[in-house]
Amino acid sequence: MKYALVTGGSRGIGRAISIKLAEQGYYVLINYRSNTEEAKKTLEIIKENNGNGEILKFDVTQIDEIENVLGSWKKQHEGEYIEVLVNNAGYSKDLLMVWMEKEDWTRVIDTTLNGFFFVTRMLLQDMIVNKYGRIINIASLSGIKGLPGQTNYSAAKAGIIGATKALAQEIGKKRVTVNAVAPGFITTDMTENLDEKELKKLIPLNRFGKPEEVADLVQFLASEKSGYITGEVININGGLYT
Repeated sequence: MKYALVTGGSRGIGRAISIKLAEQGYYVLINYRSNTEEAKKTLEIIKENNGNGEILKFDVTQIDEIENVLGSWKKQHEGEYIEVLVNNAGYSKDLLMVWMEKEDWTRVIDTTLNGFFFVTRMLLQDMIVNKYGRIINIASLSGIKGLPGQTNYSAAKAGIIGATKALAQEIGKKRVTVNAVAPGFITTDMTENLDEKELKKLIPLNRFGKPEEVADLVQFLASEKSGYITGEVININGGLYT
């Protein structure tokens, strides 16, 4: 059995990634923070397509929850390990910085950066010992270009990009790759309040992307075919910014 963990895997891009990895033959661990109904729905879709997995409830910002849930899972699966980790959990709170409160900053940073650190550190040693692993971090166009009203989100995603490049150099010799995917405007809950009609005029392909298109890219990076790619940030944004 091959195992993959997708944080924030219950909805949107996370759901699409979970489904794609299950199609690739992985037993998918679908992490979620609060929406049990959506997590169960994702698992149902996977099983309807002859895949398998389970849901794992924990907040990626809470180290005690992570150690308890993933620690218990590891004890129940001695001799096995999670070989693919997709750090997808994220949170946005868009405001101009002049109006931004401390909580608006810290929660966004905590979810993206601390979440990456806590979860990745928990699984990293097993990948190194087994000399195989795939870590894929979901970054953003905001972390590369920067977007007004997203100082917090842009800082968090830019931090993920830096961490991706550094960690890739630390563990490459152990056949563990680390890459980032930077989506542009993708049709999900996070973009439903945006003016798609106007924004797509800025995009050379003249449309928002689909979660499944991001998932296809992640699926490739999670496969053995991507073994000579590490430390990269791959844009998927319709040509908006490259």
